[in-house]
Parts: sequence; C-alpha cells; structure tokens
Amino acid sequence: MWAFESVFYQIYPLGFCGAPFENDGVYENRIAKVKDWIPHMKKLGINAVYFSPVFESDTHGYNTRDYNRIDTRLGTNEDFADVCKALHDEGIKIVLDGVFNHVGRGFWAFQDVLKNRESSPYVSWFARIAFDGNSNYNDGLWYEGWEGNYDLVKLNLWNPDVVNHLMDAVSGWIRDYDIDGLRLDVAYCLPEDFIRRLRSHVDSVKKDFFLGGELLHGDYNKWLNAGLDCATNYECYKGIFSSMNSYNCFEIVHSLMRQFGPENWTLYKGKHLWSFVDNHDVTRAASIVANEKHLPLMYGFIFGMPGIPMIYYGSEWGEKARKEEGDPSLRKAFDKPQWNELTDLIKSMAEAKKNSEALNYGDFKSLVLTNKQCIFQRQSEHERVLVAINIDENEYTAHFDAGCGMATDLITGKDFDFGGGSRLEPYSVKFLKCER
Repeated sequence: MWAFESVFYQIYPLGFCGAPFENDGVYENRIAKVKDWIPHMKKLGINAVYFSPVFESDTHGYNTRDYNRIDTRLGTNEDFADVCKALHDEGIKIVLDGVFNHVGRGFWAFQDVLKNRESSPYVSWFARIAFDGNSNYNDGLWYEGWEGNYDLVKLNLWNPDVVNHLMDAVSGWIRDYDIDGLRLDVAYCLPEDFIRRLRSHVDSVKKDFFLGGELLHGDYNKWLNAGLDCATNYECYKGIFSSMNSYNCFEIVHSLMRQFGPENWTLYKGKHLWSFVDNHDVTRAASIVANEKHLPLMYGFIFGMPGIPMIYYGSEWGEKARKEEGDPSLRKAFDKPQWNELTDLIKSMAEAKKNSEALNYGDFKSLVLTNKQCIFQRQSEHERVLVAINIDENEYTAHFDAGCGMATDLITGKDFDFGGGSRLEPYSVKFLKCER
C-alpha cells in the first residue's frame, strides 16, 4: 500500500489557518493557506498529508455539527476541494480525520433531540439519553459524553441509520475531494463491527484506501485485524523521549523488540504503525526533550524503526509548546514555514526512508545496545540497513560483526567503513546500507 512507503505531515487546520476557537459562523477561505505550504512539504519529502478535523464543528473540530460541510471558518466545500486538487497535483495523498465516535452539541440531530425531547426521531442516534436526568449544560436531560465530556455527544454506532449517515458522508468525501484515506479518532472506542463495515464500504468505493486509527494502549491487533491498516504507536512515542531524557536506550529498544522483534511472540511483526515524536495532543518534542541535541536523534528513531513516520507541522524546525499551556498553544498558526539544520536532516531521512525497501518493510533485530547507544538491523528480501544512534556527548566505537566491510549512509550518501570497529560521532544517527 502507498501509505507504507510514505512520510506523513500532520496539519491541524483550524490552528494552522488561524481560525477563531469558537465557530463564529463567519466565512473566510483560510484553508487556501495550505497551498502556500506545498513547496515546503515537497522540499521536506512529504508525500501524504493528514488533516485533523475540517468539517463544521462547535469549536475545536472534534465536536462535529455537519459531516457534509467544511467548517465555515476554513472556507467552503469548493475551497477545500481546490486545496485537495493542488495537493494531488503535486503527488501528495490526503487523509482526513474521521470523528465517528461522537459529535458536538450543535450536531443537527442532537439539536432536534434538545428541541423535541422524547418525540424526536433521532433519540436512538445517540448512545444513551435519559430524559429524567440532567447534564452540566442544564438541558433537562442526561446523555453520554465521551469520557465525561458533555460537549462531545456519543453516537450510537449500533444504529443502522447512524452508520449509513456516516458511510454516506465518507462516500461524499471521496467523491468531492478524492481523499485517499481516513484516520479514525479514538479508534479504541469504536466497535469492531463498525470498523469492519467501514473497511468494506471504502474498499467498495475506492481502491487502495487507507484506514489508520488513534490507539493509545492495549493490543492494537484487535483493531488492526478488524480492518485498520495502521495505528498510532504511542508506546514508542513515549519510549523515544523517555530513553533520551534518562539516557537509557534499553527502554525504546525493549518496546521495539516487543512489537517487531524476531521472536514468534512479538505483537506487530509485519504490520505498520504510525511513528511520531509529537502531535496536536501532546507537548512538542522540542519542549519535552531535556537535551536539545537529542531532538534530531528522536527523528532518527521514527524514520529508522518499523512504521510510518508522521511529522507535526512546525516541529520540523523545532517549534516549542507545552501541553499544560493549553491545546491552542500546540496548534498555533505560523506565518510561513521555517528551515534550519533540523529540517535539513529530516529531509534527508525522509528521502532515505521512502526509497529504502528495508526501512519500509524490513524486519527488526537489535545488534548493539548500551545505555547511550543502539544499533539495530532492518532487513528485507533485497536490502539490509543498520540504524546506528549515539545519544552520548562522546564518540563511541562499537566492536561487532556487521556482516559487511563497507556501507553507505543513506542520510549523507557517504561511505562508511566497518573495518576496525564502527565509530559513531557524538549525538549522531546513521542509516547504513550494507552490501549483502
């Protein structure tokens, strides 16, 4: 599948475009700003964009009002179609956020329930509604909100009318914007039957359609086996920055061995997870890593390990923001993209990843592991690459049988001589392609 050979770029449109937090109902074609960033994405090596919510919502996008209408603060359906065409013209795939577990209080069917109460034909569209209860909005009725958040009204995904409404919306997105995939918000809350139905539906509408899911914990196979092509690798997200901050590469390599190692009991061998150092929900990588010289090495992990790397807009040049400062700080607008040494390195790693069979599909094996260094192997049928990372301030020489005398660093294009030991410079990452 195309996604397995891609480098994703995540854009949170409402923040990226500088839209007001509250939906003021005032139209402005802010989404056109994305077109101005296409040259930057191309230069960075991006060939797929994941858009966080773009449809009409109450505030932050995840409280949907209308699945068939682009948020007025971003523009019209035609404005977004123009952006999608511009991206496709440059060979960039498009993945939208599928927010199907819940809607906003402004969702038209829920508004009908508030108005007509028991007489509304849409009562059964929602997970649980009790007309003898109440919520903190003092509606004179109680309903189930996602994780107790009453601004997010949980849908009843066992109701065929609800499911058909959502499937029709997805068909419209494919028809109007020619989207290439979906990322399912809080996929861990979705019934497996719903994911299977969605899988069958999109396969019937468009060939090679990608389904990714937001998963936080547990065994991802439950949802992958139901029809997802990919899931967010939060275990390794945490393991990467934790290993850096504690100078303990054992943590991240343990996770990688548990997920992708050579043993028969490993969880996700041969499967694909999204690899990332940050996103719209967490502290930016440049703010969470204690030693700024480790920041490039964090990206070395997500491009070198099994998985599909995803870059969050702004983080490619080291933008800072902390979760405790509030979500808007994580989702700010930038006048224009920036470029620096970090961006240069990410560009080089992106090109190496996209063009390497081993980095896209190879298995995983740990070869050298200390607190401050790790070398692991990615091997496919036709290619073998050693990923070598030194998080120490000092040079390190690894004495081991590399299985080849010379290699090419896919990041720099320079030759690397294994003779006399493998010398790793301080704070360095190498993708070493060996002759088999």
